[in-house]
Amino acid sequence: MGTSQPTPSGTPEPCVIVIFGASGDLTHRKLIPSLYDLDRAGALPKGLCILGVSRTGMSDDAFREKLRPSVEKFSGHYEAGKWGGEDGFAKRVHYEAMDATDVSAFGALQERINELAKSSGIVKGVGGAGSPNVLFYLSVSPELYEPIIGNIGAAGLVAEGKRWCSINQAESSWQRIIIEKPFGSDLKSAVSLNRALGRVFEEEATFRIDHYLGKELVQNILVLRFANTIFEPVWNRSYVDHIQVTAAETVGVGSRASNFYDTAGAMRDMIQSHLLQVLAMVAIEAPASYSADAIMQEKIKLFHAAQVVPSELIPQWGALGRYGADAGSGEPAYQSEKGVDAARRTETYAAMKLTLDNWRWAGVPFYLRSGKKMATKLTEIVVQFKKPPTSLFRNIDPSAGDRPANRLIINIAPREGISLRFEGKVPGAGLKIDSAKLDLDYVERFGGEPIEAYGPLILDAIRGDRTLYKHRDEIESGWKICDPFIQHEGLRAGIQEYAANSWGPTAGDELMTRDGRRWHNPAASDVR
Repeated sequence: MGTSQPTPSGTPEPCVIVIFGASGDLTHRKLIPSLYDLDRAGALPKGLCILGVSRTGMSDDAFREKLRPSVEKFSGHYEAGKWGGEDGFAKRVHYEAMDATDVSAFGALQERINELAKSSGIVKGVGGAGSPNVLFYLSVSPELYEPIIGNIGAAGLVAEGKRWCSINQAESSWQRIIIEKPFGSDLKSAVSLNRALGRVFEEEATFRIDHYLGKELVQNILVLRFANTIFEPVWNRSYVDHIQVTAAETVGVGSRASNFYDTAGAMRDMIQSHLLQVLAMVAIEAPASYSADAIMQEKIKLFHAAQVVPSELIPQWGALGRYGADAGSGEPAYQSEKGVDAARRTETYAAMKLTLDNWRWAGVPFYLRSGKKMATKLTEIVVQFKKPPTSLFRNIDPSAGDRPANRLIINIAPREGISLRFEGKVPGAGLKIDSAKLDLDYVERFGGEPIEAYGPLILDAIRGDRTLYKHRDEIESGWKICDPFIQHEGLRAGIQEYAANSWGPTAGDELMTRDGRRWHNPAASDVR
């Protein structure tokens, strides 16, 4: 796991956040609105400033004005005075025009960082004679990751290892980096990117972001399991029949088809990254502590226990599909979207079965699926328990033998909550059994909508807390699991078109029915 970092302080230190790709969609829709919300809540440290970097020539004021409509639209808490007032958030935001693939441009970037830090009073070292803390954020196309990382190193912007040797680490500045997904397109490219990062940054300074890990209900999985004694004794192969993880969206791919999606697909975009991380939270052993190192170690152990699916079984353990035309909205079929190469057979729906060869989960199948243009928007975990070994009441109520097993559902989005289905006696004469449900509505119980995930995750990186980030071994293990499905020619050749606004291709259903099981496909009106 590398050198352990000191336990992150609860108080974030001021820094310069350098965002490469400042003119991009992610910066406008997520990063700046999230940072604005943090500032509005008083969570950002005094003196912290943001430096957007992109090729387009622009002044600081022009950049701020360009960002303002995005903050107004996406933050949900926009106030003109909080944005552009005397002490408004906009004063923290600055801009530097440069080509980040040109190493010669990084000298000017270094000067601008130091200038901003000095004017903000956040230079570290005795008498302010040192350098500031810097958090680099790569919000650029994946092919630019390695060149930019290399240039950061070549320009000397990272004092690798020197902080650990310092007598007084509190007076030494740190340099950290956040990298967006996709983290590689296969195992080989992921290994290459990890090596590029390792040549410049310590592993402890590397933050591989997955915004799913910032979602409240994903974080709540560990609390549900390990803060309650009633679940963990039955959270194993003796009592669990199978587990489903679903991420369904009602929207299509649209304009993203040509510039990203057609070379990625649902397996790379969702299952390899987000859904494997959700699965890990459901399946890991109890970590020694709630800390980055302890949780990462358990996730790595879990991924190493994933069984490699033989090539001949992949068509039975996986399913791919792409949506057809939507007559209701007039949107075209995926393969007719502008920029799509139909010959690639890129999937907008992917499903797979996974088994774990460890003491807790041996023999329990995990089913993962994700799709676009599905029947309803839904991100959920279904823990399906086994039926009782015998039906005590079958001689009294003939239907008792066919009663459904207990089921726990964790709704991550959009209606955050947890429900547990169990059986009970219907009031009245005689004995009749029916299903009932205990339901926790997360928002109703704890108040307020869960906040946008990016803000807390960025704040964690400023603190140096990697608990909700990924280790390099997690990334590489995830690709080892998914690569055989992505690269299987037979599976891709058999890709099916499915109706828009449905639950996906028949092959996805057959993946379950082949094992005598079925997906949990709630109606749009259902709540868990």
